[in-house]
Amino acid sequence: MSAAVIDVRNLKTHIVTRWGTIKAVDDVSFTVAPGETLGLVGESGSGKSMTCLSILRLVPRPAARIVGGAVILDGEDLLEKSEREMQRIRGRRVAMILQDPMSSLNPVFSVGMQVREPLAGYHGLSGRALRSRAVDLLASVGISSPASRLAAFPHQLSGGMRQRVVGAMAIAAPPRLLIADEPTTSLDLTIQAQYLRLLEELQERYRLAMIFVTHNLGIVAKMCDRVAVMYAGRIVEAGPVEEIFRAPLHPYTRALLESVPRLGESAEWLTAIEGQPPDLAALPRGCAFAPRCPRVMDRCRAEEPPELAIAPGHSTRCWLHAPA
Repeated sequence: MSAAVIDVRNLKTHIVTRWGTIKAVDDVSFTVAPGETLGLVGESGSGKSMTCLSILRLVPRPAARIVGGAVILDGEDLLEKSEREMQRIRGRRVAMILQDPMSSLNPVFSVGMQVREPLAGYHGLSGRALRSRAVDLLASVGISSPASRLAAFPHQLSGGMRQRVVGAMAIAAPPRLLIADEPTTSLDLTIQAQYLRLLEELQERYRLAMIFVTHNLGIVAKMCDRVAVMYAGRIVEAGPVEEIFRAPLHPYTRALLESVPRLGESAEWLTAIEGQPPDLAALPRGCAFAPRCPRVMDRCRAEEPPELAIAPGHSTRCWLHAPA
């Protein structure tokens, strides 16, 4: 595998509140190579989106702070860059597609104005060349009649088309790393499948490194090469998708997989994970998953498990797999 585009090392992001300090991202590490897709999965509040925002240094200020670690993009640590330098990196080298396209599109500006803006900034285009490139960009993400869509406003487009417009803006540079934060959640199944195919085509065309955040393990199986399972701000298991789906090591990963309904199997009740995710401002002693774990041991409640390498590229944080 070629050198990593992004190398996140021991990233820590804390949020200071009146109730205490929340460790939203706690010692997270991973890499993504060109053309590779890493899936980030876990329940809501596990730290997936905050990890992505930390990479872009867009954490909500003043409460949130990146307090440790490194984010190495092509050999440069983004945490050491000034805000002006980050403004040149965001979009141009690292782009992000948000869950709700209306969060990215300004309702008072036409689609054409919003698509042309990054093209003008990244490539210095103007006039007819800028319009032509905008039309080509919309066409590349599968928008029909792209020339006429330039005059449309976001509210005049369907949810699927708005998401495609956001995708077109994200690849305008094109970037080295594309972060897709649950981009298919608001789409129906047919449009979702089309959008996933589009992302695969764009990744192959531009050799993008991609981080794909989702709750949908079916999408992980289809889209991702490796997966990192997050719980309470930490990656509790990471490895190749096939290995983790075939033989999950962490009880939380196993519980997530068992909660997915399967074709051909009938059950009166779907499998659920008992309990609730922990309060990040008051984490329990030891393993954060211990209060919900069906295989909990006394050691789990007393000591926090370290990251254990079980096989090449496959690691977990669980005392079940610690050496005797």
